[in-house]
Amino acid sequence: MAAVAAPWVVALATLAATPAHAQTLLDFSAAERSRILAHGPWPPPAVRDAANRVDGQRAAIDFGARLFFEPRLSAGGDMACASCHLPPRAFQDGRPVAVGRAEGIRNTPTLLDVAQQRWFGWDGAHDSLWVASLSPLLQAGEMGQRLDTLAATVRGDPRLAAGYRAAFGAAPGANDEQIAVDLAKALAAWQAALVSPRTPFDDFRDAMARGDPAAAARYPLAAQRGLRLFIGEARCSVCHAGPAFSNGEFADIGVPFFVPGGVDSGRHGGLQKLLASRMNRLGPHNDAGTADPRAVATRHVIVEPRHFGEFRVPGLRQLAHTAPYMHDGSLARIEDVVQHYSALNEERLHADGERILRRLNLTPQQAADLAAFLRSLSR
Repeated sequence: MAAVAAPWVVALATLAATPAHAQTLLDFSAAERSRILAHGPWPPPAVRDAANRVDGQRAAIDFGARLFFEPRLSAGGDMACASCHLPPRAFQDGRPVAVGRAEGIRNTPTLLDVAQQRWFGWDGAHDSLWVASLSPLLQAGEMGQRLDTLAATVRGDPRLAAGYRAAFGAAPGANDEQIAVDLAKALAAWQAALVSPRTPFDDFRDAMARGDPAAAARYPLAAQRGLRLFIGEARCSVCHAGPAFSNGEFADIGVPFFVPGGVDSGRHGGLQKLLASRMNRLGPHNDAGTADPRAVATRHVIVEPRHFGEFRVPGLRQLAHTAPYMHDGSLARIEDVVQHYSALNEERLHADGERILRRLNLTPQQAADLAAFLRSLSR
């Protein structure tokens, strides 16, 4: 039997026969196509957290949505989760650093696609979304509540008490800590439902997956060239991997970590907080207990010197709507981020550990192409 040519082989042969001025699709190699396909499909399957018994449940999602906009969860009655994570701003605030944070030194991250993360916060101080939701409720400088007043607010308000009962199957009881944890789990259920929309890149990626060169050719050439850089010579996809464009880990990328009054130790300090907390996955509020498959990661983390100054690798989806960038909000535009890596000061990087980053020395055209690709990750 005669071998049947793969659709992409036929398509590329056809494109090669057309006049050069009509060429609108780069001749991606098989290896490049494989790397591109690894960034999808989108949206991904829902990720359920076994540590949160109400994750994915409609009543909990609805209750969490109400709590997200409820200012009475703050000590002063004047701040809600939505005060910093504004829905019209892709669930962040557009400021370099958050207003009211105890540290006052970190950028407010978007909540879109937050369920895809394995560690939470720029420093990874939390190992579940519900713990990351509990922390700002109680932390001085943020919402600043106490366990007893938070629980009393829920017990004393008929609507909040009814929402709690619908989400958890019982009225709020006498255990203040349990009520606070449950509120955080409802908030986490709501946030886990915040999935970013599909993008021009996704349309291109899926056209490539099904062997549709005509549809793939609608993707702008500048974005195609930038994508080739991203998965190839620039090696961006080593860290910004998978459908969410993040490997979920932490890295030193040469952004100074000196802050007023000292330093921001990043992952080093985050791990110390994580291991000291009774609210982590090894603690008493994990609904799955020892059966939680994600608890093993917390059990085996080790604080090492290389973690100093490392910060979480963020996802890149909806990047055009989440400026400014970096953990300290120091870069205002996507072009500034590209320039940071193009002119990277390698002397700022850790001397120990695996060396991944290097100065890219991009030409102006390459820098523009890479920015065009990054913008195509937004709708």
